Amino acid sequence: MSTDIAIVGIGQTRPVRRADRPLRTLAVEAVQAALDDAGLDASEIDGIITDGVIMPHTVPREFIAAQFGIERGFDGGTSFGGAGNACAPELAQLAIRGGRARTVLYYFGVDWGSRAGGPYGFHDMYPAKMAFEKPYGFNAQPTYFALWARRYMHEYGMTSDDLAAVAIAHRDNALLNPLAQNRKPLTRAGYYESRLVAEPMRVADCCLISDGVGAFIMTSLERARDLRQPPVKVLASRFASEPFTGDDIFTQQREIVRVTGAHRAMEAALAEAGITRADIDFAELYDCFTISLLVQLEDLGFCARGEAPALVRERGIGVHGGLPVNTHGGLLAHSYLLGVEHVLEAVRQLRGQAGAAQVANAEIGLVGGWSIPDYGVLLLGRDRR
Repeated sequence: MSTDIAIVGIGQTRPVRRADRPLRTLAVEAVQAALDDAGLDASEIDGIITDGVIMPHTVPREFIAAQFGIERGFDGGTSFGGAGNACAPELAQLAIRGGRARTVLYYFGVDWGSRAGGPYGFHDMYPAKMAFEKPYGFNAQPTYFALWARRYMHEYGMTSDDLAAVAIAHRDNALLNPLAQNRKPLTRAGYYESRLVAEPMRVADCCLISDGVGAFIMTSLERARDLRQPPVKVLASRFASEPFTGDDIFTQQREIVRVTGAHRAMEAALAEAGITRADIDFAELYDCFTISLLVQLEDLGFCARGEAPALVRERGIGVHGGLPVNTHGGLLAHSYLLGVEHVLEAVRQLRGQAGAAQVANAEIGLVGGWSIPDYGVLLLGRDRR
């Protein structure tokens, strides 16, 4: 059997602010959609992966196995959220290559729109934050990234216009995607009318809050070529982390404005795939805030430190730009499912099924997933057998 693997089925629920069904029901719907997309029966799945932090408490792997009658020969948990979504294929490849599984399912989702506290409650689990930061007002993600934005402005001369350009590009991309949660046009004037949350961050700079689930199925490339959909080949899936905790990341680093693990994961993935950044046709990156998108472009090596605003202005990150980024609208405008939807969008692009948001002649795509202090890079490509 080939050691190469491919994504052969994708499925998701429509992301909404508050779902009218429980998260477990949404998960079953997304998994069934992925099976239908691949043309597979649940009995053909023999491995299940999901993240190892949230899903064990909300939609555990044994629940999905029981609902679908899946007899598992492989069971795995990834890093939390963003990095986990990008690195699931790495774990699946190890399982398939080692003969532990033949066909592996991955799923992930959140109900933070419906759940009390949402993503803010998740950060409250860190003791140092609760003891030394929250009592003094340094609390919640917009505040953390406002610190980033202010520091970046101080060091490199960035302005709010540069943040606006990122927000507008993502909203423009979302307008091309019928599943996007926020399809309201955004102009520069509209950006400045957006309410300030933590100066200089406005509502338009912040990711959405969503309920929803995404799923995808992986098998060997050899087998994938006999299934319903065009195979999307996994060129590389690499993980990198740093010795920090969620307590440390925003206040205890020597260099505050940095996406931990991104550079190492990117270099490892490029080496494994045998390609360069110039070969990448589009990128789906973890855009929890406009400033985090800019810093990722730099830490992933698409431009030098301080040059991301110019890249956005001059090269363009829209669907028809020089470097299309988050072609579905990203976390800023499509949905905040912590990046599983980024993987699904990359698959659609490489199948040529992205509709009005299709990047012309897309051959290789990048997915970057972040979950402090972890980062995952997934490189996907068309199968050109």
